[in-house]
Amino acid sequence: MTVVDISASPIGGAWVLTPRSYADERGTFLEWFRADLLAAETGREFAVRQANHSVSARRVVRGVHFAAVPPGQAKLVYCPRGAVLDVVVDVRVGSPTYGEHVAVRLDDVDRRCVFIAEGLGHAFVALTDDTSVTYLTSSTYDPAVERGVSPLDPALALPWPFAIDELVLSAKDREAPTLAEAQAAGLLPPHDPS
Repeated sequence: MTVVDISASPIGGAWVLTPRSYADERGTFLEWFRADLLAAETGREFAVRQANHSVSARRVVRGVHFAAVPPGQAKLVYCPRGAVLDVVVDVRVGSPTYGEHVAVRLDDVDRRCVFIAEGLGHAFVALTDDTSVTYLTSSTYDPAVERGVSPLDPALALPWPFAIDELVLSAKDREAPTLAEAQAAGLLPPHDPS
């Protein structure tokens, strides 16, 4: 992963990375993940425990998902085919950016990735049919610690580029609590400034 650009988002613990691509008459080559270079750029180790891949139709929303802390789950998200609007939501109670979000387009043109630290919420909407999203995680899936908040929560005002009634969500995501409801139920992780 030779990083051309890395930028910390306004939300602490989220970074956007643009790897260098090498194109010729055969196509394109890039390293979209290297643990050593990611650690050098972000100042933190990322030990991969699981790799996930989803394929989505246009207007499908997945998230806002996060894992209870501890253990938490960091993610490196990449879109090898199609395009998504990827959204990171600060769900950490006590964070100076609590309830705020950052959105970035991930696609098979610019080939950016998003690195998301433990305790942050993650969601995306597919902008094209047959969109693939691949993400590496720092912990394996554990339904006992998986959490979510509604991607349709009006208080979050996430920037979905489609009308709400056009979005396709799982029943689980559609029925997820609002951020305020999740906080009242004690489901949100605390902010750890260390």
